[in-house]
Amino acid sequence: MKKAAALQYSRDDKKGAPRVVALGKGQVAHKIIEKALESGVPLYEDPVIIDKLVELELQQEIPEDLYQTVAEILAYIYRLSKE
Repeated sequence: MKKAAALQYSRDDKKGAPRVVALGKGQVAHKIIEKALESGVPLYEDPVIIDKLVELELQQEIPEDLYQTVAEILAYIYRLSKE
């Protein structure tokens, strides 16, 4: 079953870590991916990370054990946006 999560992070956000702003499995996951593609939001696929993210609640900050991994993903996406 397809799974998807969307994270939001802003350096200006004083709240701290990236937050989960969308979560879904199956058809909902496909809609999240579709919206991301329509909006030009880069996608990153990793089954291990998505399994952890779909266990979180909406608006929840990512847990500390994902900080390094998500930082690497954000750096990857940042580099893509510069190209």
